[in-house]
Amino acid sequence: MRILLLGEFSNVHATLALGLRKLGHEVVVASDGDEWKNYPRDIDLHRPSLKKWDSLRYFLRLNRQFKDFKGFDIVQLINPIFVPLKAERNQSFFQFLRKHNRKIVLGAFGMDSYYIKGCLDGKTFRYSDFAIGKNQRYSVENQRFIQDWILGEKFKLHEFVVQNSDAVVAGLMEYYAAYQAHFRQKERLHFIPFPIQISEETRKETQRGKKLRFFVGIQRSRAVYKGVDVLLPVLKEVQKTHPDLCEIDCVENLPFEEYKRRLSGADVIVDQLYSYTPAMNALEAMSQGIVPISGGEPESYELLNENQLRPIINAIPGKENELFQTLCHLVTHADEELPKLKQQCRDYIRKHHDYEKIASAYEQLYLSLLSE
Repeated sequence: MRILLLGEFSNVHATLALGLRKLGHEVVVASDGDEWKNYPRDIDLHRPSLKKWDSLRYFLRLNRQFKDFKGFDIVQLINPIFVPLKAERNQSFFQFLRKHNRKIVLGAFGMDSYYIKGCLDGKTFRYSDFAIGKNQRYSVENQRFIQDWILGEKFKLHEFVVQNSDAVVAGLMEYYAAYQAHFRQKERLHFIPFPIQISEETRKETQRGKKLRFFVGIQRSRAVYKGVDVLLPVLKEVQKTHPDLCEIDCVENLPFEEYKRRLSGADVIVDQLYSYTPAMNALEAMSQGIVPISGGEPESYELLNENQLRPIINAIPGKENELFQTLCHLVTHADEELPKLKQQCRDYIRKHHDYEKIASAYEQLYLSLLSE
């Protein structure tokens, strides 16, 4: 098959491409690298700035580039906003792709209107990025997302794209649950976990008896949204209580390759507070045997049919004291507890997220669409 993976979130498409190529498919990844994260791609769609003339030149460059995006068996979009332009511009490029390629697959991999609806309906989740129960979480970023995706042009775009795509693939339990609640054409909805490339290298473990290292990767614009503003004080209190047993390494807005270097050697990574599942950042870390503080709710394990492995330190909003106690126990019993959790992390990724297995699942979906 000829496959175009268009757009990028957190290295999903770049990793999926590696697996699909191993299966013998011709794959092109075209994206802006997920902005400053600078993930790998075959065709760079980076927008230099929002200045008037830069924007005009960028739009003309995209028009020239999209003339080559014809004749693919599958075009998969990372999101209804798959190029960094306004919604109406994305719609015109979508219509071009729809006309000149065989099948279109929409990824439910991040922020979109169905996800926000699921977060706000008071039924789909007990807590989420946007609400705790029926109480909405107010922040500048959340209000902007609601304005864009529920009240603005992105809502119209999303409805148009989802109705004119051949399938929707959710990469996390949260996105799948939100679409199940609000997407009427459930026969077109599929759940395929995010792909992770597992390194063949043997990771050098931190020698026990040394300080346990907590790693915190902060995106400045999303710290409150992800709950890092709540989780970091808990870590600091753990460190204050056990200064000889643990340390904290904080980094901000690092490109992907530099981020990976800093992550190396960590024992525990802070991911997010309001999720039911670990996302790509934590999953990548887990493949190296780094234990995530993230979402580890029963629903996420159930969707994967996982009945034994429990490698995730489940962070629950409003239960920071329980998390403090859990982390204190881990720090004071690191020699016994940490090796078991680290091994479970690797086993979890091999079992549920190995990029070759995930690519095979996508291959089956694509073939089924092409046979219709």
